[in-house]
Amino acid sequence: MANRGPSYGLSREVQEKIEQKYDQDLEQRLVDWIVAQCGGNLERPQTGRENFQKWLMDGTILCRLINSLYPRGKEPIKKILDTQMAFKQMEKISQFLQAAEAYGVTTTDIFQTVDLWEGKDMAAVQRTLMALGSVAVTKDDGHYRGDRDWFHRKAQGYRREFSQEQLRQGQSLIGLQMGSNRGASQSGMTGYGMHRQIM
Repeated sequence: MANRGPSYGLSREVQEKIEQKYDQDLEQRLVDWIVAQCGGNLERPQTGRENFQKWLMDGTILCRLINSLYPRGKEPIKKILDTQMAFKQMEKISQFLQAAEAYGVTTTDIFQTVDLWEGKDMAAVQRTLMALGSVAVTKDDGHYRGDRDWFHRKAQGYRREFSQEQLRQGQSLIGLQMGSNRGASQSGMTGYGMHRQIM
């Protein structure tokens, strides 16, 4: 981790708000899923934000996680090196993020490398892992391992097909959003500045 001094003032308030978004219950569910998905030979971390960060920080577990969602021989990360060099560990985190995006996690759900590496926003790491689990459950390709109730299924697109006749009929209709002129008339209208004459 980077050695940064304590933050003060507004920076401190912002960091405290970010830390409040971290969910301990969600952490436990994510650890259960990662252990089930990667195989039982993973050592579980102690509970707590800092321990969860240290467990994932070198990127090895994240790379194993994304590889386990693909069939053998088609894994996106071919070599997972076990190294203590900081830039290599950050590179593994970046590889995981690229592979997660290619797998189907939306860009807005993906955390930044420093969020995990420096522990700046572990709630963002949780959101990415939740989104990855949801995509894996939704794909339903046989590679997801774990309880299916841990994640929500993502909504699937429903493609509609219209015939040329239906499309042609739709062009002649005026939608009600545009308003309607039924029952409208100009009776009783006078020009601007003119008084109404009553007879």
